Amino acid sequence: MKIAVVSDIHGSLSALREFWARAEEAGADKVLLLGDLYYHGARNPLPEGYAPLAVSEFLNAHREKIIAVRGNCDSDVDCTVSAFDLAASAILCLGEKTIFASHGDRYDIEHLPVGKYDVVLYGHYHTGFIKEKEEIVVANPGSVSLPKGGTSPSYLLLDEGEIALHDLSGRLIDKRSL
Repeated sequence: MKIAVVSDIHGSLSALREFWARAEEAGADKVLLLGDLYYHGARNPLPEGYAPLAVSEFLNAHREKIIAVRGNCDSDVDCTVSAFDLAASAILCLGEKTIFASHGDRYDIEHLPVGKYDVVLYGHYHTGFIKEKEEIVVANPGSVSLPKGGTSPSYLLLDEGEIALHDLSGRLIDKRSL
């Protein structure tokens, strides 16, 4: 199984469509959304292609492929327009690997969740990376619409053997074996 991981769409339909095309090209079976789907947030500018209702319609049309966690900018109203659950966190099994996924406003590389996980995924900071801490692979897909810290719009691809960070054009930025 291959999982495409995206975070911090913040209502950008154009960024979502570009990411989705890359996920399909890669043969992703599932898409893991790490929150902040529709609203851009009070501290962020409007992203290019800002159309939160169209983002919800697009995601709802693909709900059978989606696993989602709720971000700090996702309100109760956002949950009512989503045809899929927005959980606080998710635990997934990929082969023999156990993955913990959250938005990142509670758990991050400095505050790992309690439990035995092989991979911890989170967004929130809009900066993509893959690192290791305490024998756990910790990764952030960055943001497809509002990257920060001089990073490019990015996403992750995850399968049983590796995790890879790509920019929105599909160029490989980093990868690690699992």
